[in-house]
Amino acid sequence: MAALVATEAAASPDPAEAAETAEAAELSRVLSRMLPGLEADSKLGRRRALEALQRTLEAARPEAPDGDPAAAAAAFQGPWARLLLPRLLRCLADPAEGCRALAVHLLDLGLRRAARPRDALPRLLPALAARLAGPEPARRPPPEVCEELRLALVQLLHLAVRLSGAALAPHLDDAVRVLRCTLLDPFAAVRRESCECAADLARATPDHFHMQSESLIGPLMQSISHQHWKVRVAVIEATGTVIQFGSGKSVDDVLPHFAQRLFDDVPQVRQAVARVVGGWLLHLRDRYSFLHKLIPLLLSSLDDEIPEIACEAAGLWEQVGLRWQMENEEDLKDKLDFAGPPPAHHPSPGSRPGLGCRELVFRNLSKILPAICHDITDWVVATRVKSAQLLAVLLLHAEGHITQHLEPVLRTLLHACADEEKAVVRSCTRSAELIGTFVSPEVFLKLILSMLRKSPSPSGLLVFASVIRGCPREALRPHVKVIAMELAHAHICQGSENRLYGERLLQCVQAVVSVSREDCRGAGVPLMEVLVTVLALWGPAGLGAKVQEALAELAAVESVDGSQDLFRAHVGALLERLAASHRDWTGRSTGFLQFDVVLAHSGPALGEALPQLVPILRSCLQPARDPPMRLKLFSTLSGLLLGARETVDSQGARPGCWWLWRSPWACPGWASWSRGPAAFEQTVPWLPGHPDQGHLRPQSAVACGEDGCGHPYSGCVLPLGACQQRGPVR
Repeated sequence: MAALVATEAAASPDPAEAAETAEAAELSRVLSRMLPGLEADSKLGRRRALEALQRTLEAARPEAPDGDPAAAAAAFQGPWARLLLPRLLRCLADPAEGCRALAVHLLDLGLRRAARPRDALPRLLPALAARLAGPEPARRPPPEVCEELRLALVQLLHLAVRLSGAALAPHLDDAVRVLRCTLLDPFAAVRRESCECAADLARATPDHFHMQSESLIGPLMQSISHQHWKVRVAVIEATGTVIQFGSGKSVDDVLPHFAQRLFDDVPQVRQAVARVVGGWLLHLRDRYSFLHKLIPLLLSSLDDEIPEIACEAAGLWEQVGLRWQMENEEDLKDKLDFAGPPPAHHPSPGSRPGLGCRELVFRNLSKILPAICHDITDWVVATRVKSAQLLAVLLLHAEGHITQHLEPVLRTLLHACADEEKAVVRSCTRSAELIGTFVSPEVFLKLILSMLRKSPSPSGLLVFASVIRGCPREALRPHVKVIAMELAHAHICQGSENRLYGERLLQCVQAVVSVSREDCRGAGVPLMEVLVTVLALWGPAGLGAKVQEALAELAAVESVDGSQDLFRAHVGALLERLAASHRDWTGRSTGFLQFDVVLAHSGPALGEALPQLVPILRSCLQPARDPPMRLKLFSTLSGLLLGARETVDSQGARPGCWWLWRSPWACPGWASWSRGPAAFEQTVPWLPGHPDQGHLRPQSAVACGEDGCGHPYSGCVLPLGACQQRGPVR
């Protein structure tokens, strides 16, 4: 073996090897005595030889006389490349695992100490490929069965990439073939190391890597859902670098996987996605071709539940907008030179997105919206939540440009506000408020009211309420009465018996009142009609307290004291509206339920509205009318007449309020008086002043006979001495 070493040294034509120092020659002699042990038949002999080499390389560090590290590395280069490298590479296939591990360690030491590590690449790369890349990596395990050794071999490849740089370009095929296998290795640490190696390989060979980059995307995407979150982070970062220095064609293959990682439970994974996508938007050569695909991914991170991620994403997005603005300065010259203030009612004027960010969203909105409108109705809850959040962010950036896409956006919100997930509904109401802020009422009212007329629904009313809530008062002022009248229309006001429908309808009234304030005074009657309807249909279902709050708010804007004064102001108009349909009422008619609410809540206002009230009562108490309706009405009147001074007799016009007893059909129990007081009391138990009440007894009743009908008891019935028309009766 020593003769072989001497022969190789004499035959070497390399000038650098001929200029070896004495230290290098001494190292060669030392190594030549140890190398024959690597060919021993016994495992123990080979292991001892490798351990001796390890001690020699770690202990003996030849240095040049002047202490120059470069000279020391040059002295080591000759023995390393000529004697150690080929034999250590053969040891990589040693049957003994321990010998292979020592060989890998010695190769690592040699690469670090050699002056020209790139000279080892023609031998090193094929040897690594032979140990790490099988002929069919998808079906067969790699030749190296030990996972720790596979990790050490990948680390050795990574070291070669870092030390050799662009010199690795001629051996790119072998390196990529190794990485395609190791990226799918069962050992998580091997995958992480392979990801880092792939990223450094892309940076080291930018001029040639684009020809091989696409072959790495497949293995990377297979590892992006690995169970270890550190592997997922490494894969995302490596993918960003591989595409950055590789082919932009792979972006389309990667984006669906990146979108899925936005739902990852681990914050570090979501943060990695935001960083990579932000880096692409800033530095990717073909980024303009993928703006409409990359922008949604970055904007989705603005609503991340971790504040640090949202803050970092916002910073990246601001940089993207500024860079795009600088690159398109000529196109934006007018907008930059004549920049106006933020809209007067902008929800966050202090943090309004920059011009570049707004223009980026506006110019790509037509390409982004269809996908969001599709995903917001996806069967996966997380997808719907994320899509709804993204829609709100896009509308905030688009501002007035929403008008161009208003119809599909409203249609999407109409469906999404019916979602069972509260987070989806919350984001969609936020989007609707932004529509109210940035879109003219003439535009959105035309579309929304058309949808409600066609098919009223709780979700439609919620969208309407949210749009009104976001609309500026000045813009909404000319349309308050139109909105109130549309809400009061029977097709909308009585569109469903569902409690949720009533709640949404109430929200519409509350939105109009809270936004318009004093401007509601001209629309008080239709708004009162809606509130009365809600109280009539859904008051027993739990909305009574909320309606009372809305009445109090409406009373405040109309400058009256409480709901009773509010009824006093509008009870006449309400009764006139109800009179139009009272002939068709039954006990379950909405109109009758509204009438009952007016009677129960108007209080003293009823005494001022007797001219409108009496005809309705006369008609509804006809014997031929619906019995349940008459029974309910008698019950309500009983309560009113018990406190007549605070209700129907609030004006002191008593004879006018006792009209009820003037006809036998109104109180058929009077016919029973001829059979005695007991029969009368049983027939008319609801009569105010019933003996149980102690106010009016049949024995003290007298008929004044005003109507001249001839019935002995057809006139008004009053306690003795209380008839104001005839005077005291003795």
